[in-house]
Amino acid sequence: MTVSGPGTPEPRPAAPGASSVEQLRKEGNELFKCGDYEGALTAYTQALGLGATPQDQAILHRNRAACHLKLEDYDKAETEASKAIEKDGGDVKALYRRSQALEKLGRLDQAVLDLQRCVSLEPKNKVFQEALRNIGGQIQEKVRYMSSTDAKVEQMFQILLDPQEKGTEKKQKASQNLVVLAREDAGAEKIFRSNGVQLLQRLLDTGEADLMLAALRTLVGICSEHQSRTVATLSVLGTRRVVSILGVENQAVSLAACHLLQVIFDALKEGVKKGFRGKEGAIIVDPARELKILISNLLELLTEVGVSGQGRDNALTLLIKTVPRKSLKDPNNSLTLWVIDQGLKKILEVGGSVQDPPGELMVTANSRMSASVLLSKLFDDLKCDAERENFHQLCENYIKSWFEGQGLAGKLRAIQTVSCLLQGPCEAGNRALELSGVMESVIALCASEQEEEQLVAVEALIHAAGKAKRASFITANGVSLLKDLYKRSEKDSIRIRALVGLCKLGSAGGTDFSMKQFAEGSTLKLAKQCRKWLCNDQIDAGTRRWAVEGLAYLTFDADVKEEFVEDEAALKALFQLSRSEERSVLFAVASALVNCTNSYDYEEPDPKMVELAKYAKQHVPEQHPKDKAGFVRARVKKLLAAGVVSAMTCMVKTESPVLTNSCRELLSRVFLALVDDVEDRGTVVAQGGGKALLPLALEGTDVGQTKAAQALAKLTITSNPEMTFPGERIYEVVRPLVSLLHLNCSGLQNFEALMALTNLAGISERLRQKILKEKAVPMIEGYMFEEHEMIRRAATECMCNLAMSKEVQDLFEAKGNDRLKLLVLYSGEDDELLRRAAAGGLAMLTSMRPSLCSRIPQVVSASVREGRWARNSLHAGGWWGAGGIPGHADVLLPGLSLLLGGGTALFPADHALAGDPAGLASKLQPGAAAPGCRGGTEHGGGLERHSQQPDGERSAGDPVGAG
Repeated sequence: MTVSGPGTPEPRPAAPGASSVEQLRKEGNELFKCGDYEGALTAYTQALGLGATPQDQAILHRNRAACHLKLEDYDKAETEASKAIEKDGGDVKALYRRSQALEKLGRLDQAVLDLQRCVSLEPKNKVFQEALRNIGGQIQEKVRYMSSTDAKVEQMFQILLDPQEKGTEKKQKASQNLVVLAREDAGAEKIFRSNGVQLLQRLLDTGEADLMLAALRTLVGICSEHQSRTVATLSVLGTRRVVSILGVENQAVSLAACHLLQVIFDALKEGVKKGFRGKEGAIIVDPARELKILISNLLELLTEVGVSGQGRDNALTLLIKTVPRKSLKDPNNSLTLWVIDQGLKKILEVGGSVQDPPGELMVTANSRMSASVLLSKLFDDLKCDAERENFHQLCENYIKSWFEGQGLAGKLRAIQTVSCLLQGPCEAGNRALELSGVMESVIALCASEQEEEQLVAVEALIHAAGKAKRASFITANGVSLLKDLYKRSEKDSIRIRALVGLCKLGSAGGTDFSMKQFAEGSTLKLAKQCRKWLCNDQIDAGTRRWAVEGLAYLTFDADVKEEFVEDEAALKALFQLSRSEERSVLFAVASALVNCTNSYDYEEPDPKMVELAKYAKQHVPEQHPKDKAGFVRARVKKLLAAGVVSAMTCMVKTESPVLTNSCRELLSRVFLALVDDVEDRGTVVAQGGGKALLPLALEGTDVGQTKAAQALAKLTITSNPEMTFPGERIYEVVRPLVSLLHLNCSGLQNFEALMALTNLAGISERLRQKILKEKAVPMIEGYMFEEHEMIRRAATECMCNLAMSKEVQDLFEAKGNDRLKLLVLYSGEDDELLRRAAAGGLAMLTSMRPSLCSRIPQVVSASVREGRWARNSLHAGGWWGAGGIPGHADVLLPGLSLLLGGGTALFPADHALAGDPAGLASKLQPGAAAPGCRGGTEHGGGLERHSQQPDGERSAGDPVGAG
């Protein structure tokens, strides 16, 4: 008897509605056998809603349990199996499936009871006997482990809490062992049940950094992905006590507390993900209430005197990660609204603070930028005009409260707050600038003799020039002031900021060569001075950051780009600064690199529209001659030689709110430009580019993730994936590549993703299973019908390699689909590579599934009758062989002869290396259709998505049948 599939019910007398229930059940079984578990689940659910008999309900519930097991949703699998058992207490399949679910959930004591019941019902069933032995061994191992750790846990705490053991090696080893033990769920549970949280609290109370670190890291293991233990831990330690550890001076302890709080937030939001649960099942309080208590304490910490600057930054980081919605599709932004009402003023107070003045809050160089990022995320999370208007009013009221009646100190704080808003939600910052007297005070304070006042005013002026409307106002009213400050000030900190203001105004035309704000050569002089300050090691990193800001604007000019990449010292200084503690420089560095590599979006204007604009006397943007492709390639090679990949890899690793999604997108754009030339890809891989691209492809803006995924595809095509992405990292590449198969991606991205997946599918069965799990097969099948010959060929090659998997073979063997017919047809096409791929797929399928051999003559005959065979497949000898039997061997000869002549049907992992993928990809570049392209536009339109579906069925739910 088979116990892993949905099962085959016995015939039963017909009942009202039975035919529909039976039909849906069989349809679900077919879908299950073909691996479409979601589809099978839907069919079984529909059948349950048609008034099934109790016997049918039991079968449908246990089949739903089987689907949930395959989908790894073990909680639902247990629920469905229990419903089946309620209908029929002797349903051995339901009992077995519930035991499987319980085992995965870690509830071994309950799983063994179900298995014992199975064995009692079918004592000769070897599957049940083997499962019972395995689970018995697991229980014994767990008992031994738990009993052996009892004494160890007690001994470790005795050593750690013994005052005589202070600073000894024995104490250090005990703390390390405690942390390691807590990483395993069973060990964490043991520590928790051994009064461990109270003992860890005593370690925290010692105030010793080493002991506090050990306690915090152990608490991370206890709370990780376990809601009940997290709530119990907070009730013992106290939320306020845990949050207060963030504010300690020791940076390592503050970071460890930050990590613990992040784990607590995740546990409260997501609940228990791991299987292990206590027998008593702790009662879970409302997680929303616990979250608000935690967030309220973090907001209070922001404005507490005595909290370290690092602790304040960590609190802001936690708020950035926790408060805004993960997806705008989630309709509930109540947490954001609550934080704005309760804590917006506290966030603005951090954003408006000045670094290290007496009597002010302690902040770091990154604190104000972190506050800007948080404000920006909160504002972006608002859903309607009323919510945004409330945000504006709160900001304006706070600024007015400092600007009016608080003297010069109040005006400085108000202006600093406006700067913070301009760097974050600039819409709110621009509205604040329009408040009465604010802009006038900024201009007036630029002429102050006090350096602190000048710094605040000049920075506000720079940020205010970000919008074209504001830039034009400042060009008319503030350029002379900035020039005067730049020429006459004796302080480099003022001069460099004034210079950045001039850079920002001078680049207002962007990449438009015809829009020059300053006289010819002025931008080159400004850039030269920026590079000089950037290379000056005597200036602190916070001030040199402004030189990078200036270059980020000036590198819109191609002349500046050319000089910058020639200056090796400046590039070296830029990359060193990107690795420094000055994290606020990251966006400026990424912006400068995007400009130098021309990786921003640019569309060649339509010549007809240009002529029309000239006739209408409208402005027409012009591209700089040095922004042509040849100059860009030369700049990319110089950046690679200077070590740009290593610097960008360090930037990606940064754990700071300054590394925003926008910053990630810029880095993705640069990486894509760096791997555009095949010759440069080896350098990118050697310097760690493959590793850096993975997080960029999995997190960030949609555009950024797509750009990073395309760069991964290019690397996977032309290099050995096992060397480019060693170890487990290679499996992380699959999901970004599959994302490029969606219809919203370009034809070139589809093509490169298919080629990359072909390489991965030829490496191992585990990688093929990963591709199947990401549901790529239906999309690959769709591209086999694509009218563009190169995409169609790449999809067929990919399917050829995937045919080594049993699940794909099941799809081809299923009755009632045209998959096999398509491969037979392609084996007679003109395109030699397409014939090779199709013939290789047929060879693989028929060798694995001999039953398919008998279907090929039928497929050929049907194709002839339907007139669907390609005309070029007709041979001089005619269609029919002797005896009236279709000459299918002759029909397949064009493709199969490639195999017999020393070719290969399967595409190995390095097949792209021998096939000049760069040459193929170049034909698919947007703006030029490939030679012989049947699916692209004929007049420079590049690839065009065709929505017409093929005649044959290509649903992923054409199964073989189920039990």
